[in-house]
Amino acid sequence: MLARLFRLHGLFVAAHPWEVIVGTLAITVCLMSMNSLATSSQMCSWNECPKVEEKIQSSDIIILTITRCMAIVYIYFQFKNLRQLGSKYILGIAGLFTVFSSFVFSTVVIHFFGKELTGLNEALPFFLLLIDLSKACTLAKFALSSNSQEEVRENISQGMAILGPTFTLDALVECLVIGIGTMSGVPQLEIMCCFGCMSVLANYFVFMTFFPACVSLVLELSRESREGRPIWQLSQFANVLAEEEDNKPNPVTQRVKIIMSLGLALVHAHTRLAAENPGHNRTGEGPITERLDSGGPMLSLKLTSMDLEQVITLGLALLLAVKYVFFEQTENESSLSLKSHINSSPSTQKPRVTGDCCWRDFQALRPQKMQNGILSTNPPSSSSSYSLTTVGTQPPAAVVENGPCLSFEGGSPAPEPSVPQSNCNSELRTLEECLGILSDPQQGARFLSDTEVMNLVASRNILNYKLETVLETRERGVAIRRKMLSPKLPVSSALTGLPYQDYDYSKVMGACCENVIGYMPVPVGVAGPLVLDEKQFHVPMATTEGCLVASTNRGCRALSLSGGCRSRILADSMTRGPVVRLPSACRAAEVKVWLETLDGFSLIKEAFDQTSRFARLDKLLVGLAGRNLYIRFQSQTGDAMGMNMLSKGTEQALHRLQQQFPDVEVLAVSGNYCTDKKSAAINWVLGRGKSAVCEATIPAKVVREVLKSSTGALVELNINKNLVGSAMAGSIGGFNAHAANIVAAIYIACGQDPAQTVGSSNCITQMEAAGLEREDLYISCTMPSIELGTVGGGTNLPPQQACLQMLGVQGTSSDQPGENARQLARIVCGTVLAGELSLMAALAAGHLVKSHLTHNRSKTNLSETPPSESAA
Repeated sequence: MLARLFRLHGLFVAAHPWEVIVGTLAITVCLMSMNSLATSSQMCSWNECPKVEEKIQSSDIIILTITRCMAIVYIYFQFKNLRQLGSKYILGIAGLFTVFSSFVFSTVVIHFFGKELTGLNEALPFFLLLIDLSKACTLAKFALSSNSQEEVRENISQGMAILGPTFTLDALVECLVIGIGTMSGVPQLEIMCCFGCMSVLANYFVFMTFFPACVSLVLELSRESREGRPIWQLSQFANVLAEEEDNKPNPVTQRVKIIMSLGLALVHAHTRLAAENPGHNRTGEGPITERLDSGGPMLSLKLTSMDLEQVITLGLALLLAVKYVFFEQTENESSLSLKSHINSSPSTQKPRVTGDCCWRDFQALRPQKMQNGILSTNPPSSSSSYSLTTVGTQPPAAVVENGPCLSFEGGSPAPEPSVPQSNCNSELRTLEECLGILSDPQQGARFLSDTEVMNLVASRNILNYKLETVLETRERGVAIRRKMLSPKLPVSSALTGLPYQDYDYSKVMGACCENVIGYMPVPVGVAGPLVLDEKQFHVPMATTEGCLVASTNRGCRALSLSGGCRSRILADSMTRGPVVRLPSACRAAEVKVWLETLDGFSLIKEAFDQTSRFARLDKLLVGLAGRNLYIRFQSQTGDAMGMNMLSKGTEQALHRLQQQFPDVEVLAVSGNYCTDKKSAAINWVLGRGKSAVCEATIPAKVVREVLKSSTGALVELNINKNLVGSAMAGSIGGFNAHAANIVAAIYIACGQDPAQTVGSSNCITQMEAAGLEREDLYISCTMPSIELGTVGGGTNLPPQQACLQMLGVQGTSSDQPGENARQLARIVCGTVLAGELSLMAALAAGHLVKSHLTHNRSKTNLSETPPSESAA
C-alpha cells in the first residue's frame, strides 16, 4: 500500500514537472517572505535554543573549520564517484540536486535567524555532510534507463515506489536521532543538531518534489530534435530496476528502524512535556537574535578572528577543484574509453584473440564463479563490464600458473588483466586428455579451449551439428562453428557482419534451424491502420524492397477513408498427398474405389484422428496414374499451419491402409499431390490452408484525392493487366498485381515459412465500377490457399511473436481453436487488397517509376563514375 502511494506520487511529479517545480519555488519564496516570524525568540520549535554569547570562542572556530573541510572533502568524493559512472547527466542532475537543496535549506535557516547570514555560514557545512546523493542518483538511473519519455515517467514512478518508503523511514530516523542532541544542554551541540535536522528535512523535501520533476523535464528537453529519440539512454543502467528490486532493505531492519523511531518519538515527547515546566528550563530566555543584531562588531570580529579559517577552507576547496578538473578528468576519460571499447559493437572493432589455452587446475574456484567469470562466452553487458576480471584479477598461484586465456570473436574481447599473457603459450593437450575432460561430469566442455574443441570436431569426436548440445552454452557452439567456417570462405572476414550474440538459441535448436552461424536482421515496417471487419490492425511487414510498406500504407489509408473492408473465411483445411504403388493399375483402381466408400473412409479417418487433438480428417481426394495412387488427405489443424500434424496422421492412415491391402507399397508420404511450396492448379481450384475473400467499395472522391486516379482507368487496367495479361502468360493463381510482395513481407515478420509464399500468394483481384453514377470503385481479392499458423515453427521466436502480438493473434485461441490462424489469414487478405489498390493506382497514374526511383534506389554498393568517363 505504501509503495503504491509513493508510486502514484512519483507518477504525478514526473508527469507534471512544470507545475511541481513552480509550486516548489513558490513555497520556497513564501518561506523567505515570512518576515513576521523572523524575530521569533526561538531558533527552532523543538526546544528553547540557548542564548549564544556574542564572544566567539577559539574552539568554535576550530570546530567550524574542521566541519567545513570535512564537508568539502565529502562532496568531492561524492562527485568523484558519480563521475566514474560515465554519465554527464547523472553528474549534472546530482549537482542540480545539491544546489537546490542548499538553496531550500538556506531559506529555512535565513527564516529562522532573521535577516543576517551568520547562521547560514555555520549551517551549510552540516548540510553538506548530511546530504546523500546516492538515492538521488539511483532515481536518476531509473530515468536514464528509459527508451522514451513515457518510460521516463513510468520508471521514475517505479523508482519512487522502491526508494520512497526507505528514504522516508531513513529521514525520520535521522531527524529523531539527531534531534536528541537538541536536548543535551550543550549550546553549540544543540545548534548543530538543529542545523542537522533542517538539513535532513530539506534534503527529503527536494528529493520528493523538485528533483524527480526536474529529472523528467531535463530528459524531455534533451531528446534529439529531428527524430524524437532519447539521447540520454544508457545501456549500463538497463537493469537498474531489477537490481534495486533485489537490493530492497531487509524487512527485519525496517522493523527495527520503525521500533527505534517510535522509541525516540516517546523520548522526544517526554522531554518536551518536561521542558514546559519553567523549573526544568535549561536555557536562558534571551533571544538568539541578540547575537545577530550586533551588526558591525560581529562583522569586524569575523574579519579579524576567522581569516585563518577562511584561508584553510578556501585553500582546500581550490586544491580539490584543481585536482578534479585537471587530473580526475583525464583518468576518468581513459577508464571510460576502456569501458566503451569493451562494450562497442562487433562492426566497429577488430576481434581480439587472447589465446587458446585451457584449464588444468581449477579446483580452487567454485563452478558458478568460473561460469560467470573467466569462462563466460557471453558478451559482457554494461552492468557487468568487468565480470571477466572478477575471478582472474588476483587468482591463486596454481591458477595463474596453469590458467587459461579465452578467445573471443566479433566484439567480445577479453579484458587483458584476467590472465597473464604468457599463459597462452602453453601446449595444447592431447585428444585423449581433452576427451577425458569432456566426459568428466565435474569438468566438461567449459574446461576446454576453443582450439581444443575444434580439434575434437575435426577428429569427429564431437559432431559439428551437435556443438550447441555438447558445449556449456549454445552461443559458444555457434561461435566455434563460425571460427571453423571462416578460413574456408573466399573472404575470411565475411562473418563479422553477421550477428550471432545475444540471441535465444534455445528457441531455434530442434525447431527452426541447424548448423547455426548467426541470425539475419531484416527491417520491419508497419502499414496501417488497416480497418478490417470494423477493427483496426497495424500490420508488420519485413522487407528490403523500398516503396512496399509506403504503398501498402497508402492503400490502408484509402480503405480507412472508405469505411474499411470486409472479409470471410471460405474454407480451412491443410492437405498432404502421399503416393502409393499397387501391383497393377486394376488393383490400384480397386483400392481407389474402396477409399471412396463410406466404410473405407471411416477406417482411414479413425486411424488418422488418433494422432492429434486437433487434426480431424475431412475428406480424401484420390487420383490414379497407372498403378500409382495419389491420396490427398484434407484436415483442419487448429491454429498451427499443420504440415507436421498432417504428415503424422497420414503416416498412421497409410499403415491402416496396408493392413487392409498388404500389397500397397508406400513410395513417399508426400507425392506432390498436396501441393506444398509449388505452384499448382489443385491448390488454386480446391484450395489449401485458409481460403479467404476480402472486398471494399472506394468512393470516387477517395479514388481521385488519395489514389490520384479514376475508377474507369483502374477497372480498365485491372482487366488488361491482371486478367488478360496473366492469362496470356499462362499464370496459375497469378491474376493480381503483386500479392506475393505483401504475403512474403507479413510471413517473414510473423514467423511463417517464406517458401509457402508460392501457394499462399494465389490471388485474383477484381475491380468494378459501383455507385449510382458508376464512379465509385468496387474491389475484391480472393485467395484460396493461404498457408499459415500462429503456433509452432518460427512463431516461437520472440521477435516473430512480437509481430503476432501486434495483430492480437499470437499463440492458440483459447475460445475457438483455429480462430487466431483464421484471423491472420483475413489480415493477410485485407493487406493484399490494400497493396493491390495502391499499386494499381500508381500504374494507372504513371507514378510507379518515379516512386521507385525516389524510395527504392540505393547507392551504397555503387562507385562514383570518374569525370573523364562520364564525359566520354
